[in-house]
Amino acid sequence: MDQGAAVIPRRGYLYVIAAALLWAVSGVSGKFLFQRGVTPMELVQLRVTLASGLLFAWFLLSHRERLRIARRDILYFFILGAVGMATLQFTYFYAISKINVAVAILLEYLAPAFIAIYSVVFAGERLTRPTLAALGGSLAGCYLAVGAYNFDLLAMNWKGIVVGIISAISYAWYAVHGEHGMRRYDPWTVLFYALLFAGVCWNIVLPPLSAFRYTYSSVEWAWILYIGVFGTAIPFGLYSKGISLIRATRASVTATLEPIAAGFVSFFFLDERLQPLQIAGGVLVIVSILLLQMRKEYDDNTAALIRARRGDLDT
Repeated sequence: MDQGAAVIPRRGYLYVIAAALLWAVSGVSGKFLFQRGVTPMELVQLRVTLASGLLFAWFLLSHRERLRIARRDILYFFILGAVGMATLQFTYFYAISKINVAVAILLEYLAPAFIAIYSVVFAGERLTRPTLAALGGSLAGCYLAVGAYNFDLLAMNWKGIVVGIISAISYAWYAVHGEHGMRRYDPWTVLFYALLFAGVCWNIVLPPLSAFRYTYSSVEWAWILYIGVFGTAIPFGLYSKGISLIRATRASVTATLEPIAAGFVSFFFLDERLQPLQIAGGVLVIVSILLLQMRKEYDDNTAALIRARRGDLDT
């Protein structure tokens, strides 16, 4: 029994590591497609349509219960998908199309910092010194990672940087509001309807299925299918499974492997290079996010211990 208990968390870490690696390759393959003439809007339409279609077929064949939602929750899922997921997907790929892949993904990983700010401003949580230090470290690391220390600031791709930060805000918004849905539904159900309504949105913004009607080479189709299947549906499933085994905090900490892996993959396949100060900034951002996440786990464990002790006193 003890051996099985020890193996389960290890398997959870492997699930999250696999998801992070698949996401990293997805970002790099997206940049490859952009260099071949595909636009971020077209790739988003391809991604969310393929992923939601795949999940629908899977649920229809083997998990029909995951398709059932209450009528009163349709508006919730529409907003989560058409606003949260649709914006997140576009800003993620747009940033990748304009700046270094690793830096764009790193900017998205500022999401926990924005969640922490939201918790302090709107949820009434106390701003502690570790949280303040982590937020300051994230800001300083971001400054270095995007290369803002260069004197030629006008030459920087500010559109890519700003949209990358918007991507982090979108990710934070989706995480906070998606959590509400997961209290009532399976995570797969929440993911499917978010992707479905994001697909509806992007098939209205662009002519329906227009991105599918272009002529792509076999290599381009291979990477498009990779992004839709192995870069979206499968890693989200692995990540959700990992969360169920090792908890959300540890999963999100492990997932910071993604920008690191993206940096290596983009270096070897796209010849994208980071300056030493950019690498130092990336490390500072990741360390700051780890500090925020570990602090959250500590606070959650402390709160659970207090509730347990109160229960003992009541009995």
